[in-house]
Amino acid sequence: MSSEIKPYGTLQANTHITSDRWFEYGVHAYPNHTDYSGAVWHGTYLAWMEEARVDYLRQMGVSFADLVELGCDLPVVDLTIRYHRALRMGESAIVRARMQDMSGVRMTWDYEIQSLDRQETYVSAQVVLVPVDRDKGKIMRRLPANIQEALMKLAQ
Repeated sequence: MSSEIKPYGTLQANTHITSDRWFEYGVHAYPNHTDYSGAVWHGTYLAWMEEARVDYLRQMGVSFADLVELGCDLPVVDLTIRYHRALRMGESAIVRARMQDMSGVRMTWDYEIQSLDRQETYVSAQVVLVPVDRDKGKIMRRLPANIQEALMKLAQ
């Protein structure tokens, strides 16, 4: 991957999966991502992590639209985030995401948001998701087989 992030409209060209299962997703801090001081607003990091996870799943054959059509949602039930250093307006970064574990239907994802040269870590985080039946509002005890299979590949 080149060390330069492309303009916003071509971010997908800057995604790939590394040999250690990290999915890398390029982002750029635009003015609307920052607070009055020019530092990236804390909620922007969460949105970038979600974008990276959804794109990773899509590349592995699990479309979020397909999950919704199947009546499944994947809400966050636990979030741990550590802010190490502020990313500033105009800077680019790499959002790294990988599924750490899949225990039953609980999915644990790890994240790192790093500088392009990987020398600075801006954020590290862990998110736990569970599938919920959209109609019943209850945790699904079993995922559809094709979704389960695709997700198990990520956890191995």
